[in-house]
Amino acid sequence: MEPEVAPAKTSSKMQTFWRRLISSTVLWSLVIGALFTEKLFSDVVFIIVMLLIAGFGLDEFYALCQKRSLVTFKVWGMFAGLGMMLSTWLYLSGYLVATKSPTQANSFETSILIVFVLGLCLRQFISRSNTMGIVAISTTLFGLMYVPWLLNFFQKINYYPFEHQKSGHFYLLYFIAITKFSDLGAYVVGSLIGKHKMIPRISPGKTWEGFGGAIFTSTLLSVLFVRFGSEYFQGMTYFHAIVLGVLLSAAAVVGDLIESLFKREAGVKDSGRFFPGIGGMLDLMDSLLFNAPLMYLYIRHILAPYPPS
Repeated sequence: MEPEVAPAKTSSKMQTFWRRLISSTVLWSLVIGALFTEKLFSDVVFIIVMLLIAGFGLDEFYALCQKRSLVTFKVWGMFAGLGMMLSTWLYLSGYLVATKSPTQANSFETSILIVFVLGLCLRQFISRSNTMGIVAISTTLFGLMYVPWLLNFFQKINYYPFEHQKSGHFYLLYFIAITKFSDLGAYVVGSLIGKHKMIPRISPGKTWEGFGGAIFTSTLLSVLFVRFGSEYFQGMTYFHAIVLGVLLSAAAVVGDLIESLFKREAGVKDSGRFFPGIGGMLDLMDSLLFNAPLMYLYIRHILAPYPPS
């Protein structure tokens, strides 16, 4: 009987992996496909998808906190998180102001975060039953930073003022593809030759061999992007392609491990049930959330520096 058990587990693991990969591919194909249509339509589809991801992701994060008996101001956090994303979109897309820059956008977002922190403190003042103010404020604020604030870097990449009008869309496609193909490389190599566990107490399935496969796959794809589409990637060279391939693939693994740590502490296998048989929104977004700010900062300060304003 024992020889039949291992293949069943392997099959189940493989099915879960491919479901997650296909779901992620379909989701982002719809978003990116819409980006290359008429501006108003693409902008509306983009922000709707971002708000849906932020809403479900925040809900899952606060649910994980509740499973750990941690107090949160969930409604306030959801309202502020979605409001921050919508207001940033209005700014970056040009519907709120005529002239914009990355520096001004960051200042605008910082102002919203300051108001949110002050609002959390006021929310605790009027609470008559919650005696865990520090915990409630901390968990609510971290949820905002972990999901919508990191997601906002998707917008900053998409609307970055490149010389080529569509470069932001191509860089968003590039960043998502590099990140997701690192998952593919890690799974394939780890399944074939993986023997040395990375951090078994957090994620028993991850191996150092798989980590190497993630880096190799992402770096190869990054170089191919430059080889066949260099005219759409302002400032990109083969050197930058290699650096970004290594950086994004390594950070993707870290992002996945962080979310695995949260789930292990909450005692759950998946962050939610948004995708039946696959998991929650955070299960599909974990590596992308960590990579988005890295991609933006690399663009902002190395590939296409924008003068301070």
